[in-house]
Amino acid sequence: MAEPVTEMCDQLIKAVYVMMDPESSQRYRLEALKFCEEFKEKCPFCVQCGLQLSDQAQNPVIRHFGLQVLEHAIKFRWNGMSQEEKVTLKNCAMDLLSKGTRPILEEESHIKDALSRIVVEMIKREWPQNWPRMLEEMDALTTMGNTQAELVMLILLRLAEDVITFQTLPTQRRRDIQQTLTQNMSSIFGFLLTVLQHSVDNYRKLKAVVGEEAKAKAHCRVGVATLNTLAGYIDWVPLQHITNGNCRLLEVLCLLLGEPELQLEAAECLLIAISRKGKLEERKPFMLLFDDIAIHYILSAAQSADGAAIGNHCTKTNEAPGLVERHYTFLKRLCQVLCAIGNQLCTLVGSAVEVEVPRNLNKYLEAFLAFTTHPSQFLKSSTQVTWGTFFRHEVLSKDIVVVQVAIRYLKETRTNLVKTGFPSKNDSPSCEYSRGDFDSDEDFNIFFNSFRAQQGEVVRLACRTVPEEAFQIASEWLQYQLITPIDTGNATSKLGEGLCSVLSPSALQWDAMTFYTESVVGQLIKVGEKERLSLEKGIELLQMVLSYETRDPLILSCILTNISTLFPFATHQPQLLPQVLTRLFAAITFEVVEENKAPRTKAVKNVRRHACSAIVKICRDYPEFVLPSFNTLYTHVKKLFSNEMLLTQMEKCALMEALVLISNQFKDYNKQEAFLQELLAPVTTHWLSEEIRSVLWDPASFLTHIGADQVVNDPCTEDQFGINRSRISFCIYTFMGVVKRARWPSDPQEAFSGGFVTGQTVTGVIYRNPCSTQVLAILPNLLGLIRTLNSLFSPENVARLSETFARVHEVMDSEKNLILGVPTPVLDVYDSPVYKTSLERMQGFLCTLYDNCFHVLGNLGPSLVQDFYTIDGLSNRIIQSVLTNLENVPDFRLRPLLRVLMKQLVTSCPPEYYESLLCPLLGPLFAYMLQRLTLRWQIINQRTNNAETEEESVILEETQVTQEMLEEQLVRIVTKELLDLIITACISRKAAEPVSKEESADNDGEEMAIYSSQGVQLNSANAPEELTDLGKCLLKHEDIYITILTIAFTSLCWKDTSICVKSATTVCWTLLRQVTGGNLLPDAVTWVYMSVLKGLQIHGQHEGSNATLTQLALLIYDNLRPRYTELKGVMTQIPNIQQDALDQFDHKILNPGTNKVADKKRRDQFKKLIAGTVGKPLGQQFKKEVHIRNLPSLFKVAKAETRRDLLDSNETSGLVALFDPRQDSV
Repeated sequence: MAEPVTEMCDQLIKAVYVMMDPESSQRYRLEALKFCEEFKEKCPFCVQCGLQLSDQAQNPVIRHFGLQVLEHAIKFRWNGMSQEEKVTLKNCAMDLLSKGTRPILEEESHIKDALSRIVVEMIKREWPQNWPRMLEEMDALTTMGNTQAELVMLILLRLAEDVITFQTLPTQRRRDIQQTLTQNMSSIFGFLLTVLQHSVDNYRKLKAVVGEEAKAKAHCRVGVATLNTLAGYIDWVPLQHITNGNCRLLEVLCLLLGEPELQLEAAECLLIAISRKGKLEERKPFMLLFDDIAIHYILSAAQSADGAAIGNHCTKTNEAPGLVERHYTFLKRLCQVLCAIGNQLCTLVGSAVEVEVPRNLNKYLEAFLAFTTHPSQFLKSSTQVTWGTFFRHEVLSKDIVVVQVAIRYLKETRTNLVKTGFPSKNDSPSCEYSRGDFDSDEDFNIFFNSFRAQQGEVVRLACRTVPEEAFQIASEWLQYQLITPIDTGNATSKLGEGLCSVLSPSALQWDAMTFYTESVVGQLIKVGEKERLSLEKGIELLQMVLSYETRDPLILSCILTNISTLFPFATHQPQLLPQVLTRLFAAITFEVVEENKAPRTKAVKNVRRHACSAIVKICRDYPEFVLPSFNTLYTHVKKLFSNEMLLTQMEKCALMEALVLISNQFKDYNKQEAFLQELLAPVTTHWLSEEIRSVLWDPASFLTHIGADQVVNDPCTEDQFGINRSRISFCIYTFMGVVKRARWPSDPQEAFSGGFVTGQTVTGVIYRNPCSTQVLAILPNLLGLIRTLNSLFSPENVARLSETFARVHEVMDSEKNLILGVPTPVLDVYDSPVYKTSLERMQGFLCTLYDNCFHVLGNLGPSLVQDFYTIDGLSNRIIQSVLTNLENVPDFRLRPLLRVLMKQLVTSCPPEYYESLLCPLLGPLFAYMLQRLTLRWQIINQRTNNAETEEESVILEETQVTQEMLEEQLVRIVTKELLDLIITACISRKAAEPVSKEESADNDGEEMAIYSSQGVQLNSANAPEELTDLGKCLLKHEDIYITILTIAFTSLCWKDTSICVKSATTVCWTLLRQVTGGNLLPDAVTWVYMSVLKGLQIHGQHEGSNATLTQLALLIYDNLRPRYTELKGVMTQIPNIQQDALDQFDHKILNPGTNKVADKKRRDQFKKLIAGTVGKPLGQQFKKEVHIRNLPSLFKVAKAETRRDLLDSNETSGLVALFDPRQDSV
């Protein structure tokens, strides 16, 4: 035997060298790999070769391969080995552990890992039943030396990971091992702590001894391995093992925070321990961490690590100067530890366990505040959630210590809100840390925006605790900025001298201060704290802001925000209103350089839009206060409108919205109608003219009118058709603003006295909108425009486009990036003029026009109510307009149709118009969308299948790949919108009934989390009605209802998990249940059930989808199997189904009165029956299965059913058995 083994080993060594040699050709490498794999599968002396190759004398690469061979033999040949062979292999593995490795500091880490895997694979198959002394043998190994101690730690860690974390074992084996581990956990923890203490003590003794550095390192390595192993157990063991001995483990971990070589691993363990959930009583010992000594150790470790993290600042000049990654990572862990301690405190204080506020809470908060003021932006952000928890806490937020710290937090936040620390710069201590945390300035910018939002939320919470102090801090900061000269720094704006860029020091300070003031003042006014603030101070601040003069667009934008924020104070001094309006109107026409022909920069556009938004906000929130100044406001607006080029359409529309909002306060129908008629007169005159009508109704004329059939040779020439597009846009913007804003008084009495009430029905009062007459007049042309816009996508109209605008119907780049999730650069774009090509302007015009038309039409229902729904032939007019030429309309244009128009109609339509309006609309729409999406998903599935089967030699162009991704993503978006529309139309969103205590007790672990949310649906055959009134109406139309059902069940097979889960949980059973009592065709029932099983084949690999679809399949089988035998025929076609188990399950369904089984058990039985339908992901399809046999169970629980109630039995021997002396207890 020795000679063939040696020969084979020589060949294997050559093959491994060929595989690992970078100079080897691909052909030789593949041949060597094939030889090695065939050897593993077929060679009869695989184990002998593995042992020989893993000998210490071999090269590490060969040794690792030898260990892999042994692992493969255990994984795939163990069940075929004799008992003698198993014992021999186990003894050889133990020999390798004891004397088959090199010293701890010399041995390669991958060799240790491979050796530990071998032992763990044997443990998973034989322990505890056939290897009861395993733990004792591991204990004995640790006494042999540091090398063996580290290997034992690796074995115990990998065992916990495989059994608990990754759960790579059959259920019974996993349960046996986990229960045995739990039973022995006291001794295991004692053993781990002993090894840790021994290694740490020796390390401390030897590290300072000259010449003993290697031994000290060896002990340190064992300590690190032990801490890593502890981390693998602390996460799941019962809490009492962590808190035993007056929290000895936590005490040891706190002490180790002071050891630089062990502190990171100790912090990881500490974090996992303190983050544990569980019964409050069991978590109470964690409060020992508020002891002075524990806090001292944590704070000292943080201070020393902080010093070490920046200690090399002068020595490193090339890469990451000054930042030591290990020390910085330790700081992050310590910060998380303090957060976890704080969260435990907030959970326990004020709870039933009656934990008092710690006496040294101030020391903890001091340490925590130190992280909030640290230069690292990441560390600052890590503390925010915990600060919020403190300031939100009912008890702690009132504690004097927390109140005092809240003030300090608010002061420190002023610094934290300033955006500094870009990785590419060196203008702040934060930059050094940011280079370790972020790949680019864009990444940092995205992070900081999120961080700022967090701080805003915490600042608002802190305001509840110290409102007066918060306002004082905000006012001081605002005043300081108003008197501080502008500092543009090195980042001067491209607009001109003396103007800031977004990264100028003053711009950053103003931006931070504005956000802070907005958070503080907005919160205090929102919660009704305005009375506690100084009105005089607020008015004084507003006056100071109004009198501040600047031509810098970035600073001016901040000024406008502060005016808007402080405006509530102006309501106490009406004479300030004209000053506010004057300042806002000046900003609406703001220009940096007058008479400049270049396009406006983004910063200038933002100022103008900001001013318009501020006016709209004031008129929306304080219309009665602004009403006395209405005439002044109206006069100013008309003056601005007199110059057509002065304002953009959006700016004009915003001002008109403001006027309409104030006109709502007339509370006089005739007066408001007259005003709206006057306001809309220029727009309606243009819109209703014969010239425009001919343009709006004819696609060819429309394209000519907007210039889409013209070739643009010189982009610098003035766009003569731009004015035509501008006027059409203005009309639509105006109609949208009026329809959204014009309303009758909310008070029924005021509405009645003002002439807004026209009658009453059983559903309520009928109101009329003062804009009805004008809006209804423009409706025909609006429908004509929508019809024309749909027709633009037809081939004959696409052919009319000029070469310049041939791509006008493609997705805009900005939308494309949004759909694909590509982040757009947001830095340094405020300075440059926003130049757009002729194509981009035309794309933007058509895209916005299309969306806004649906916004106007969708808002007509809630705005005009009866006046809209009583239009003759409304459904036909909408169908002939909106649903025309849909086959040519691209997917990205369908979203506003579904989301903006149809959903608005569904939610706002009164029930009496369901039959006349919604049913005629939804029927054709749903039928068309089913046909369209089915085709789209077939293309996606075909594309996916081709990609899986074709060779990878075909390299697609990047643009083609991007286009395919875009098309697929658009199909997903449209499908989700359609599903949302169905849910809105048909499903009544009722709160889920709580799951019963019995069911909750029956569930455990992950299955409980998956199934408990579905507790209502399990018994949903008797659940209350869940269809909306519209859903019940659609149910009466068989063709519409069948279409909706088809969409719901077909979507289960489309390759989108979120669509599948939403449909399965919300739509499918709710709709199907309504018709289960009827006469469904057997083919229909079979198709429905097979759709669910196909969904399992596609999505069943994901646990959440599997649980949802399994439950849906069970519901259908439960409710329909008694009437449809065809369902059992479907079940018999499932691969590898056990016929006797199916017959037994089927019998229980047909005879529900016998042998009632708990819901969870029935689910498990059914899940096993249909397991053959569940598909595998591509990565698992060709993976060789590992089979681990179950051993005789150690932990059998006696079932209650084994003791039958013999008195209820019909068997004549029952009474005799009662008196049988062999019955020890009955």
